Amino acid sequence: MSALIAKDSYSLGHLTASIVLYEPSFEGWLSAVYYVYDNKLQHDPSLQLTAQDCYVPSLISAASSVAIDDEKAQRVLIKLNKLLGRSGMRQVLWGFLSEKVDIGTTLFQVIKYAIDYPKRAILQDLGNLYVLELAQTVKSVGREKHRMEAFVRFEHTTDDIYFARVEPDFNVLPLIGEHFRQRYQDQHWAIYDLARGYGIYYDKSQSTASRPAELQTITDLDNAVLRNPASIHSADEQRYQRFWQGYFTNVNIKERKNSRLHKQYLPQRYWKYLSEKQILPNADYLQKRR
Repeated sequence: MSALIAKDSYSLGHLTASIVLYEPSFEGWLSAVYYVYDNKLQHDPSLQLTAQDCYVPSLISAASSVAIDDEKAQRVLIKLNKLLGRSGMRQVLWGFLSEKVDIGTTLFQVIKYAIDYPKRAILQDLGNLYVLELAQTVKSVGREKHRMEAFVRFEHTTDDIYFARVEPDFNVLPLIGEHFRQRYQDQHWAIYDLARGYGIYYDKSQSTASRPAELQTITDLDNAVLRNPASIHSADEQRYQRFWQGYFTNVNIKERKNSRLHKQYLPQRYWKYLSEKQILPNADYLQKRR
Protein backbone atom coordinates (compact mmCIF):
# COMPACT_ATOMS: atom_id res chain seq x y z
CA MET A 1 0.00 0.00 0.00
CA SER A 2 2.77 2.45 0.88
CA ALA A 3 4.37 1.83 -2.52
CA LEU A 4 1.06 2.54 -4.24
CA ILE A 5 0.60 5.81 -2.35
CA ALA A 6 4.11 6.89 -3.24
CA LYS A 7 3.46 6.14 -6.92
CA ASP A 8 0.20 8.09 -6.91
CA SER A 9 1.86 11.03 -5.18
CA TYR A 10 4.54 11.05 -7.87
CA SER A 11 1.89 11.13 -10.59
CA LEU A 12 0.07 14.00 -8.96
CA GLY A 13 3.35 15.80 -8.66
CA HIS A 14 3.71 15.71 -12.43
CA LEU A 15 0.18 17.11 -12.80
CA THR A 16 0.89 19.99 -10.46
CA ALA A 17 1.32 23.24 -12.40
CA SER A 18 3.65 26.02 -11.34
CA ILE A 19 1.21 28.83 -10.60
CA VAL A 20 2.52 32.23 -9.55
CA LEU A 21 -0.12 34.53 -8.09
CA TYR A 22 0.39 38.28 -8.35
CA GLU A 23 -1.48 41.19 -6.83
CA PRO A 24 -3.92 42.53 -9.47
CA SER A 25 -1.87 45.52 -10.62
CA PHE A 26 0.80 46.08 -13.25
CA GLU A 27 3.43 46.42 -10.53
CA GLY A 28 2.20 43.14 -9.07
CA TRP A 29 2.66 41.39 -12.41
CA LEU A 30 6.14 42.86 -12.84
CA SER A 31 7.06 41.59 -9.37
CA ALA A 32 5.83 38.12 -10.36
CA VAL A 33 8.02 38.18 -13.49
CA TYR A 34 11.04 38.95 -11.34
CA TYR A 35 10.09 36.09 -9.00
CA VAL A 36 9.89 33.63 -11.90
CA TYR A 37 13.37 34.44 -13.17
CA ASP A 38 14.84 34.70 -9.69
CA ASN A 39 13.60 31.17 -8.97
CA LYS A 40 14.51 29.85 -12.44
CA LEU A 41 10.94 28.86 -13.30
CA GLN A 42 10.88 30.45 -16.75
CA HIS A 43 11.43 27.18 -18.61
CA ASP A 44 8.63 25.30 -16.82
CA PRO A 45 6.12 24.43 -19.60
CA SER A 46 3.25 24.41 -17.09
CA LEU A 47 4.05 27.85 -15.65
CA GLN A 48 1.10 30.19 -15.15
CA LEU A 49 1.01 33.78 -13.90
CA THR A 50 -2.44 34.50 -12.51
CA ALA A 51 -3.98 37.47 -10.72
CA GLN A 52 -4.91 36.62 -7.14
CA ASP A 53 -8.52 37.67 -7.64
CA CYS A 54 -8.88 35.30 -10.62
CA TYR A 55 -7.36 32.22 -9.02
CA VAL A 56 -9.54 29.22 -8.26
CA PRO A 57 -7.77 26.76 -5.89
CA SER A 58 -7.43 23.18 -7.06
CA LEU A 59 -6.51 19.90 -5.38
CA ILE A 60 -3.89 19.18 -8.03
CA SER A 61 -2.41 22.67 -8.31
CA ALA A 62 0.06 24.41 -6.03
CA ALA A 63 0.38 28.19 -6.12
CA SER A 64 2.89 30.70 -4.80
CA SER A 65 1.80 34.24 -3.96
CA VAL A 66 4.13 37.11 -4.76
CA ALA A 67 3.86 40.45 -2.99
CA ILE A 68 4.55 43.71 -4.78
CA ASP A 69 8.17 44.78 -4.61
CA ASP A 70 8.58 48.23 -6.13
CA GLU A 71 12.35 47.93 -6.57
CA LYS A 72 12.15 44.58 -8.36
CA ALA A 73 9.20 45.72 -10.44
CA GLN A 74 11.20 48.77 -11.54
CA ARG A 75 14.14 46.59 -12.57
CA VAL A 76 11.87 44.45 -14.74
CA LEU A 77 10.24 47.55 -16.24
CA ILE A 78 13.61 49.02 -17.22
CA LYS A 79 14.61 45.73 -18.85
CA LEU A 80 11.37 45.52 -20.82
CA ASN A 81 11.67 49.11 -22.00
CA LYS A 82 15.09 48.32 -23.44
CA LEU A 83 13.84 45.16 -25.13
CA LEU A 84 10.47 46.31 -26.45
CA GLY A 85 10.70 50.09 -26.70
CA ARG A 86 7.85 52.52 -26.18
CA SER A 87 5.52 50.90 -28.73
CA GLY A 88 6.09 47.43 -27.33
CA MET A 89 5.49 48.57 -23.76
CA ARG A 90 2.23 50.18 -24.87
CA GLN A 91 1.09 46.81 -26.19
CA VAL A 92 2.07 45.09 -22.95
CA LEU A 93 0.21 47.67 -20.84
CA TRP A 94 -2.90 47.62 -23.03
CA GLY A 95 -2.87 43.85 -22.95
CA PHE A 96 -2.66 43.87 -19.17
CA LEU A 97 -5.63 46.27 -18.95
CA SER A 98 -7.77 43.73 -20.81
CA GLU A 99 -7.98 41.83 -17.49
CA LYS A 100 -8.34 38.51 -19.29
CA VAL A 101 -7.95 35.55 -16.95
CA ASP A 102 -4.86 34.24 -18.75
CA ILE A 103 -3.31 37.59 -19.72
CA GLY A 104 -0.57 37.32 -17.07
CA THR A 105 0.71 34.10 -18.66
CA THR A 106 0.33 35.43 -22.21
CA LEU A 107 2.34 38.55 -21.42
CA PHE A 108 5.02 36.54 -19.64
CA GLN A 109 5.48 34.23 -22.62
CA VAL A 110 5.75 37.27 -24.92
CA ILE A 111 8.47 38.91 -22.83
CA LYS A 112 10.25 35.57 -22.38
CA TYR A 113 10.36 35.36 -26.17
CA ALA A 114 11.82 38.88 -26.26
CA ILE A 115 14.44 38.02 -23.62
CA ASP A 116 15.41 34.80 -25.39
CA TYR A 117 15.75 36.58 -28.75
CA PRO A 118 16.74 40.19 -27.93
CA LYS A 119 17.68 41.08 -31.52
CA ARG A 120 14.44 39.82 -33.04
CA ALA A 121 11.35 42.01 -33.64
CA ILE A 122 9.24 39.53 -31.72
CA LEU A 123 6.02 41.61 -31.67
CA GLN A 124 5.85 41.31 -35.46
CA ASP A 125 6.02 37.52 -35.30
CA LEU A 126 2.32 36.69 -35.43
CA GLY A 127 3.25 33.07 -36.03
CA ASN A 128 3.91 32.89 -32.30
CA LEU A 129 0.58 32.09 -30.64
CA TYR A 130 1.26 34.28 -27.62
CA VAL A 131 2.25 37.26 -29.76
CA LEU A 132 -0.87 36.73 -31.87
CA GLU A 133 -3.05 36.54 -28.76
CA LEU A 134 -1.56 39.78 -27.46
CA ALA A 135 -2.05 41.55 -30.81
CA GLN A 136 -5.71 40.55 -30.93
CA THR A 137 -6.22 41.59 -27.32
CA VAL A 138 -4.61 44.99 -27.87
CA LYS A 139 -6.86 45.54 -30.88
CA SER A 140 -9.94 44.81 -28.76
CA VAL A 141 -8.79 47.14 -25.99
CA GLY A 142 -8.09 49.89 -28.53
CA ARG A 143 -11.58 49.50 -29.97
CA GLU A 144 -13.12 49.80 -26.50
CA LYS A 145 -10.97 52.86 -25.75
CA HIS A 146 -12.18 54.53 -28.95
CA ARG A 147 -15.82 53.75 -28.15
CA MET A 148 -15.53 55.10 -24.62
CA GLU A 149 -14.09 58.36 -25.92
CA ALA A 150 -17.04 58.61 -28.31
CA PHE A 151 -19.92 57.38 -26.16
CA VAL A 152 -19.22 58.84 -22.71
CA ARG A 153 -22.11 61.11 -21.72
CA PHE A 154 -21.56 63.70 -18.99
CA GLU A 155 -24.47 64.86 -16.84
CA HIS A 156 -24.32 68.19 -15.05
CA THR A 157 -24.87 67.90 -11.29
CA THR A 158 -25.97 70.30 -8.60
CA ASP A 159 -22.30 70.45 -7.46
CA ASP A 160 -21.31 71.86 -10.88
CA ILE A 161 -19.50 68.62 -11.77
CA TYR A 162 -20.04 66.88 -15.10
CA PHE A 163 -20.41 63.24 -14.15
CA ALA A 164 -20.44 60.13 -16.36
CA ARG A 165 -20.96 56.45 -15.59
CA VAL A 166 -19.40 53.72 -17.73
CA GLU A 167 -19.06 49.92 -17.73
CA PRO A 168 -16.39 49.14 -20.33
CA ASP A 169 -15.47 45.56 -21.21
CA PHE A 170 -11.86 46.34 -20.35
CA ASN A 171 -10.17 48.58 -17.81
CA VAL A 172 -9.73 51.53 -20.17
CA LEU A 173 -10.09 54.46 -17.75
CA PRO A 174 -6.27 54.83 -17.55
CA LEU A 175 -6.26 55.13 -21.36
CA ILE A 176 -9.07 57.65 -21.91
CA GLY A 177 -8.29 60.09 -19.11
CA GLU A 178 -5.83 62.17 -21.13
CA HIS A 179 -8.33 62.47 -24.01
CA PHE A 180 -10.86 64.19 -21.74
CA ARG A 181 -8.26 66.10 -19.71
CA GLN A 182 -7.06 67.90 -22.82
CA ARG A 183 -10.58 68.67 -24.10
CA TYR A 184 -12.42 69.72 -20.93
CA GLN A 185 -9.95 71.85 -19.02
CA ASP A 186 -12.53 74.53 -18.22
CA GLN A 187 -14.86 72.42 -16.07
CA HIS A 188 -14.97 69.91 -13.24
CA TRP A 189 -15.70 66.40 -14.48
CA ALA A 190 -15.57 62.78 -13.36
CA ILE A 191 -15.91 59.41 -15.07
CA TYR A 192 -16.76 56.44 -12.88
CA ASP A 193 -16.34 52.78 -13.84
CA LEU A 194 -19.24 50.96 -12.19
CA ALA A 195 -17.85 47.51 -12.96
CA ARG A 196 -14.51 48.17 -11.26
CA GLY A 197 -15.56 50.54 -8.50
CA TYR A 198 -13.29 53.49 -9.23
CA GLY A 199 -13.17 56.59 -11.35
CA ILE A 200 -11.10 59.57 -12.47
CA TYR A 201 -11.77 63.17 -11.47
CA TYR A 202 -10.56 66.44 -12.99
CA ASP A 203 -10.53 69.50 -10.73
CA LYS A 204 -10.16 72.58 -12.91
CA SER A 205 -9.21 74.72 -9.88
CA GLN A 206 -5.89 72.85 -9.77
CA SER A 207 -4.98 73.78 -13.34
CA THR A 208 -2.76 76.66 -14.44
CA ALA A 209 -2.59 78.75 -17.59
CA SER A 210 0.19 76.55 -18.96
CA ARG A 211 -0.79 73.14 -17.63
CA PRO A 212 -4.09 71.33 -16.99
CA ALA A 213 -4.65 69.73 -13.60
CA GLU A 214 -3.60 66.16 -12.89
CA LEU A 215 -6.28 63.50 -12.80
CA GLN A 216 -7.31 62.14 -9.43
CA THR A 217 -8.55 58.63 -8.63
CA ILE A 218 -11.90 58.43 -6.84
CA THR A 219 -13.54 55.46 -5.10
CA ASP A 220 -16.44 54.61 -2.80
CA LEU A 221 -19.06 56.90 -4.29
CA ASP A 222 -22.58 56.89 -2.87
CA ASN A 223 -24.37 53.82 -4.28
CA ALA A 224 -27.69 55.64 -4.25
CA VAL A 225 -26.26 58.31 -6.55
CA LEU A 226 -24.64 55.72 -8.82
CA ARG A 227 -27.95 53.89 -9.21
CA ASN A 228 -29.97 57.07 -9.70
CA PRO A 229 -27.80 59.97 -10.95
CA ALA A 230 -30.95 61.90 -11.86
CA SER A 231 -31.28 62.65 -8.15
CA ILE A 232 -28.37 65.10 -8.40
CA HIS A 233 -29.08 66.51 -11.87
CA SER A 234 -29.03 70.28 -12.06
CA ALA A 235 -32.06 72.11 -13.47
CA ASP A 236 -30.10 72.84 -16.64
CA GLU A 237 -29.30 69.15 -17.07
CA GLN A 238 -32.95 68.17 -16.74
CA ARG A 239 -33.95 70.68 -19.42
CA TYR A 240 -31.06 69.66 -21.65
CA GLN A 241 -31.99 65.97 -21.52
CA ARG A 242 -35.60 66.71 -22.42
CA PHE A 243 -34.52 68.83 -25.38
CA TRP A 244 -31.94 66.25 -26.50
CA GLN A 245 -34.41 63.36 -26.32
CA GLY A 246 -37.02 65.44 -28.14
CA TYR A 247 -34.52 66.25 -30.89
CA PHE A 248 -33.72 62.58 -31.49
CA THR A 249 -37.40 61.69 -31.50
CA ASN A 250 -38.18 64.35 -34.10
CA VAL A 251 -35.28 63.69 -36.47
CA ASN A 252 -35.96 59.96 -36.54
CA ILE A 253 -37.32 58.78 -39.92
CA LYS A 254 -39.23 55.60 -39.24
CA GLU A 255 -39.19 54.43 -42.88
CA ARG A 256 -35.38 54.58 -43.00
CA LYS A 257 -34.76 52.84 -39.71
CA ASN A 258 -31.99 50.21 -39.88
CA SER A 259 -31.68 48.65 -36.44
CA ARG A 260 -28.97 46.20 -37.44
CA LEU A 261 -26.67 48.90 -38.81
CA HIS A 262 -27.46 51.17 -35.86
CA LYS A 263 -26.41 48.49 -33.36
CA GLN A 264 -23.28 47.81 -35.36
CA TYR A 265 -22.08 51.40 -34.95
CA LEU A 266 -23.61 51.94 -31.52
CA PRO A 267 -23.62 48.62 -29.57
CA GLN A 268 -26.67 48.18 -27.39
CA ARG A 269 -24.66 47.66 -24.20
CA TYR A 270 -23.86 51.39 -24.21
CA TRP A 271 -27.45 52.57 -24.55
CA LYS A 272 -28.38 52.64 -20.86
CA TYR A 273 -25.94 55.53 -20.28
CA LEU A 274 -26.93 57.59 -23.33
CA SER A 275 -29.52 60.25 -22.58
CA GLU A 276 -30.88 60.15 -26.15
CA LYS A 277 -31.71 56.46 -25.67
CA GLN A 278 -33.86 56.98 -22.59
CA ILE A 279 -37.64 56.89 -22.98
CA LEU A 280 -39.15 60.32 -23.44
CA PRO A 281 -42.57 60.57 -21.72
CA ASN A 282 -44.20 62.46 -24.60
CA ALA A 283 -42.30 60.74 -27.42
CA ASP A 284 -45.47 59.44 -29.08
CA TYR A 285 -47.00 62.89 -29.01
CA LEU A 286 -43.93 64.39 -30.65
CA GLN A 287 -43.99 61.75 -33.35
CA LYS A 288 -47.64 62.44 -34.16
CA ARG A 289 -46.93 66.14 -34.61
CA ARG A 290 -44.38 65.49 -37.39
